[in-house]
Amino acid sequence: MARTMVVIGGPTGIGKTRTGIELATVFNSVIISADSRQIYRELPIGTSAPTAEELAQVKHYLVGTRSIFDYYSAYEFEQDALRLSEELFAQHEVLFMVGGSMMYLDSFCYGIDELPTVDPGLRDELMKHYKEEGIEAIRLQLKSLDPEYYAQADLKNHKRLIHALEICLMTGMPYSSLRTGMRRERPFQIIRIGLEMDRDELYERINRRVGDMMSRGLLEEARALIAHRHLNSLNTVGYKELFEYFDGEYSLEKAVELIQRNTRRYARKQMSWFRRDKDIRWFHPSDIEGMTVFIRECIQS
Repeated sequence: MARTMVVIGGPTGIGKTRTGIELATVFNSVIISADSRQIYRELPIGTSAPTAEELAQVKHYLVGTRSIFDYYSAYEFEQDALRLSEELFAQHEVLFMVGGSMMYLDSFCYGIDELPTVDPGLRDELMKHYKEEGIEAIRLQLKSLDPEYYAQADLKNHKRLIHALEICLMTGMPYSSLRTGMRRERPFQIIRIGLEMDRDELYERINRRVGDMMSRGLLEEARALIAHRHLNSLNTVGYKELFEYFDGEYSLEKAVELIQRNTRRYARKQMSWFRRDKDIRWFHPSDIEGMTVFIRECIQS
């Protein structure tokens, strides 16, 4: 049997964790997490990280292994996950990777260019510039330094624009010149599975999950982290809205509504990204039998 990595992706709140556990149990395997926030140990509630009970059911890797103070990128995830895969394939012929972080999944499946680690001082300086001068100032600076990337960039995504600008300023080279876009071969088979469901069903799950996170202590978790709100690891849905609630910008009820709304928006963004990938085979998360049959057919073909 060829060594096989089953990669399970999908929008937030759809049930990837449960699906991964059920499939890994069928194949007597383990799970590598591909979630860019669950890797931080300080954020278990707000990221819906696997619970102690779920971790006891199936061994998970790359969950809670970093601190919010650590710099971590999709490239570093790719390298960590590849090294880990080699170790785990010595024990399992089939492994599972589960997560919704689009860049993490793509970096593992197809490869990503190595870029220099960004200096925190430069990042803070650019963020300050963005907050004071607005996104147009960032666009103009990027256009002057890297017109090629500017022509293809999402000009509404300030985080992507700032990251490209960081690389330009750190290296003295256009960000576009460092991106090869080469698709890298892997020494194992990759099967990509996507989870989907009716939009109304997904939105109901998201709204319910946000309420569950609040009842489990998300408010207290966010309050304990507010002094570090400037960190990139905390620039995520759930924490941002509660930080603004602590600032008195709106009521707690409104903050929860915004978390639900922004989570739904992020889910739409994830689905748009995943839908472009023709390698993905789609299933409802409840169709464990269908996914099991599909995986076995792929392995045997």
